[in-house]
Amino acid sequence: MLSTVNRLTDSDGFRRAVRSGRRAGSATLVVHLWSDPEAEPGPPQVGFTVSKAVGNAVTRNRVKRRLRHLTREHLPALEGLPGRAALVVRALPAAAGASSVTLGADLARTLDRVSPS
Repeated sequence: MLSTVNRLTDSDGFRRAVRSGRRAGSATLVVHLWSDPEAEPGPPQVGFTVSKAVGNAVTRNRVKRRLRHLTREHLPALEGLPGRAALVVRALPAAAGASSVTLGADLARTLDRVSPS
C-alpha cells in the first residue's frame, strides 16, 4: 500500500504529469514522470490509470493492487529526485494477463528510461 502522502489524487497532478512529463512505454504499461527541480522538496506522488479496456472491475482492481505494490519498491529512487515529482502509471490491456515478474520488469525498465540522468 502507498501512504497517503505518496498518492496522486487531484486531476491537475495527473494532467500535469501526462502532458508535461517524460513518457516511456512497454507492452503492459506506460509511465509518465513529471518533476520540478525548482519547486520546494516534497514526497513523490504516484497515480494509476486502468481503463475498462483492461478488463472488468475485478481485473482492473487486481492490476492496480499489483502495480501499487511494485511501485512502492521504486519510491526510494523517486525520492532522490530534486524538488517535487509525480508519476502516473497507465496500465495497458496486456497488463491483465501479465505476471507480477513481467509487470515489475516493465515498470523498472520504463522508470529507468524516464528518470533524469
